[in-house]
Order: sequence, then C-alpha cells, then structure tokens
Amino acid sequence: MKYNVICRKVELSDSRKEKLLSKVSKLDKFFDAEIECKILITEQKGEISMEVTFVNKGFVFRAEARNKDLLIAADGCLSKLDRQIRKNKTKLAKHLRQPGIENYDSVVEDFADVEDEAREFNIIKKKKIDSKPMTAEEAVLQMNMLDHDFYIFRHADTNELNIVYKRKDGDYGLIEVE
Repeated sequence: MKYNVICRKVELSDSRKEKLLSKVSKLDKFFDAEIECKILITEQKGEISMEVTFVNKGFVFRAEARNKDLLIAADGCLSKLDRQIRKNKTKLAKHLRQPGIENYDSVVEDFADVEDEAREFNIIKKKKIDSKPMTAEEAVLQMNMLDHDFYIFRHADTNELNIVYKRKDGDYGLIEVE
C-alpha cells in the first residue's frame, strides 16, 4: 500500500511518522497492495485532527478523529475504519470479491456482534421531491426550515443537480453533480 502523509500546521518527526504508519499498516491485509492511503494531519484549536482515507475499487473508507495526542487520534481513526469494514464486510465482499474481507471473521474477536450488523440495507421510506430551480442560499434556507442535514436541488443558473449539506463545524457545503 502507498501512504501519502500530508501535514498542515504540524511538524512530524521521523519516529512519530514511523509509529503512525505502523499503526495504519495493520489495515493492509484488507486492501490491495496498489491502493493509496491518504493521511491528513492538521492542528485545529490546540488539537491534532487526523483523517485517513482509502479508495478501493470505487468504495471510499474514511475516518476522522481529534485529540491532543497524534497516536490517540490515530487509534480513533483506525477503530472507526475497522468498524466500517466489520459492519459492511458481507456487502463489501460481494462487491469487491476480495478474500481478505470475506475472511474477516477470523480476526474479529466478537464475531456474533458483527453478524447481527451484517444485514441488507432496509429502505423504509421513499420520497419524491419537487426540483424547482433555486440558488444555493435558497437551498440552505429550505434545508434549515425542514431541519435536515442535506438538501437536493436544481441550481437556478446551471439547471444542474446540486446538494447542500451541513458540516460538523457548523458551516455548509455544496456538492455540484457533473
């Protein structure tokens, strides 16, 4: 696996980088050797924020954790990624056809808990929306009035499908579909 470590506002010594990569390399057994792992480390408000992203055959595995200590943040990210893989192992095995994920039960300690979570997605509600053209600001207003975390709309200028969403930091994001 190829590792791409990006540090913003943080200096990382070689020994800390080695410890970090040794922790992240524990997930190598689940992915092909040629995929890339992007590790973004930043400092925000006195805390270290670490984001780990894997892209494998169209599936994105991403986790983010914050802590004052880098290695504790790394453990948080890795436990979240491990949970994602464990929770979706049967679905991923069907799509990826990868024996590492199919045989995940051999390394999971509490396999009974994992089996309970490995059921198919159950869509319980369908909704049709009126896609009246509007600006991104109008869409954010509509989203807030509905008390939703995201809102799909057609942009008034381009007539393209767009999505606005509420970010964890309280700001808003815009996704433009091509």
